[in-house]
Amino acid sequence: MSLDRDVVGSNDRPGDGFDPRAVPLRDAATVMLVRDGEAGLEVFMVRRTLSATFAGGMYVFPGGALDAADASADVGRLCEGLTDREASAQLEVPAGGLAFWVAAIRECFEEAGVLLARRAGGGDVRFDDEGAQRRFHVSRRDLHAGRIGLVELCERDDLRLATDAIRYVSHWVTPVGERRRFDTRFFLARAPQSQEPLHDDSETIDSLWVGPAQALEQFRAGELGMYPPTVRNLEFLLGHTSADAALAAAAVIGVPPRIQPRLRFGDGGRVVGVVMPGEPGFDELTD
Repeated sequence: MSLDRDVVGSNDRPGDGFDPRAVPLRDAATVMLVRDGEAGLEVFMVRRTLSATFAGGMYVFPGGALDAADASADVGRLCEGLTDREASAQLEVPAGGLAFWVAAIRECFEEAGVLLARRAGGGDVRFDDEGAQRRFHVSRRDLHAGRIGLVELCERDDLRLATDAIRYVSHWVTPVGERRRFDTRFFLARAPQSQEPLHDDSETIDSLWVGPAQALEQFRAGELGMYPPTVRNLEFLLGHTSADAALAAAAVIGVPPRIQPRLRFGDGGRVVGVVMPGEPGFDELTD
């Protein structure tokens, strides 16, 4: 099945001498937070602000582009149960793979207010008292604004990043022809019970816990706008009734395939569809 332009949100083929092959690929990470709800597995989603230059108004999982600090040696020493060599092997890159896990944690805290970290002595970070809520709310704003870094936050509160609890599940690359392109790794993590996620009212303007089947139903009804990677990752969650089951399935995925859709253009350079690898017509299109 091809996905049309309105679903994907692709741009028309740009003019003005635009060279689609000159658009750089930016590394990015996004994380699906899951929990066990009353009716089964739920995933947390945020809606990007309508004015965003990328994915405006779309429902997505918390995430974003990697920062240089995500790959620093200092932050690497704060990661529990996962080394850069191990992370890089999972991603099939020479080095620097751990930065994707770090970016997923940082973006999750900035966009959803959930910090996937533990106390140095053990135990998840908890926001279940008013003092902790206030302190970490300020830290979230300061991290997002660049007033502090993740290393400073962890050292100040004696924290370790829970990289060993985050599973790598899929790998998507923005089609050639878009003005912004990302090489994105999707991760899966259990939401800490003592932290309640909430959008930031800046980059994201709405949020919800939703069952994967319900989210897909609302997508098909035109009620929730989503990009193909979001849809496909929700479909992965469909087969699992609990967070434990989803995480167990993610743990045995191995190395996910690199998925890069191709754009189909019509008259006047208008994007009329996005075709997935393996779909009819994919091989006739070019990147």
